[in-house]
Amino acid sequence: MNKTKGLVVALAAALVTAGCATLVPPLPQAQPQVREAWPVPASAGETPAGIGVASEVGWRDVLVDPRLERVVAQALENNRDLRVAMLNVERARAQYRIQRAERLPGIGANATLERSGGGIPASETVTASLGLASFELDLFGRVRNLSEAALQQYFAQEENRRAAQIALIATVSNAWMALAADQSLLAIAGDTLAAQEESLRLTERRHELGAVSGLVLAQARTQVETARADQARYRGQVEQDRHALDLLAGSPVADEDVPAGFEDGLVAMTAVPAGLPSDILLRRPDIQAAEHALSGANANIGAARAAFFPSISMTAGAGSISSDFSGLFDAGTRFWRFVPQVNLPIFQGGALRANLGMATANRDIALANYEKAIQSGFREVADAISLGQTLAERRQAAERLLAAAMQAERLSKARYDAGYDSYLTLLDAQRTRYAAQQGLVAARLAEQVNRIGLYSAVGGGWQAEAGADTAP
Repeated sequence: MNKTKGLVVALAAALVTAGCATLVPPLPQAQPQVREAWPVPASAGETPAGIGVASEVGWRDVLVDPRLERVVAQALENNRDLRVAMLNVERARAQYRIQRAERLPGIGANATLERSGGGIPASETVTASLGLASFELDLFGRVRNLSEAALQQYFAQEENRRAAQIALIATVSNAWMALAADQSLLAIAGDTLAAQEESLRLTERRHELGAVSGLVLAQARTQVETARADQARYRGQVEQDRHALDLLAGSPVADEDVPAGFEDGLVAMTAVPAGLPSDILLRRPDIQAAEHALSGANANIGAARAAFFPSISMTAGAGSISSDFSGLFDAGTRFWRFVPQVNLPIFQGGALRANLGMATANRDIALANYEKAIQSGFREVADAISLGQTLAERRQAAERLLAAAMQAERLSKARYDAGYDSYLTLLDAQRTRYAAQQGLVAARLAEQVNRIGLYSAVGGGWQAEAGADTAP
């Protein structure tokens, strides 16, 4: 009994001291070398009521159109790519739990019945035992560092899931706005075709009366067929946009949630607040994932260093053994065993040193990737901010151009009807107005796409509500 107590005390002391040491080097500081502020002033509007830091804003707070909000919610529920990202998080969580379990001793029970015979009298042995499987005393932190690396991998996968969710919200918003733009272009082409067909009928009658030449008639027919070809092209694009939106949403989008066109004032997202500090980039999911990858690679260095030192593992057990099952737990049948094992690396052919060198190189690669992620994020935000003002000016110029083109078309038609200008002048004015309408739709779409890209670039909008986490 005293020996058993001594075994228990020794085992407890070993477990307490295990894992107290660590050989992980200090985590290197990243040097991304980016500016402390954005290169140009933000031209976004004021922060809407109730919206704080962009990375803490829920996506429902920034989506303006309720139809788009419903489509985004549908995509977050049914999109298969996002579902795969969530399952990757579950897999990483399971891998971490498996690695963490190695830090604890495994205890199991065993019962055996052995019968033997032949040329000798038959014999029977019954054994029942409770034992400790081979357990490594983590004196130098090898197992703990591997567990930490697995934990950081899990955190990185969780950030990748958030990045996938942000990307999905942005992609759905862009697809929804592209559908609205193509719906508008289809409507413009239809209106233009109807106007050109009416003009063609008038030109044909005037040609029959000899008021216009055959050239004018041919030019009018050219305009009609051009508008008809554009209408067919935009009709195909609208169908493709619907299919793409259904794919992103994971199921068919309801007709009432589909935009009828790019109406005046149609906005996908609210403006990102002005005056954003550059360190907000550190909260982007992809940058945080790179940071977790760096921490995990650094922990692997500690595990590689610990492999140079002796490792101690042990197996222990206690139970009863008897030649008869009925006497298995009688006095005098108990036994115990304690098998410690020390492994001292002496010559490994340079494998341990090479493994340490590989772990160090992986850490340095992770550091470079982390710095690159910060630099890339800074560029994305800076580009979007720089384009914000120019795209607003482009949209305003397109609106003025359309107004001027419509006025020029009205005057040109009046002069043509009065016989002051040729039909070629009227055709040129009609083409200018048609191109101006298309240009205004493109300018509005570009402005909204840039706003969506800016909000994604600052890493905001992965939560359904402000302050709520949507992690599974």
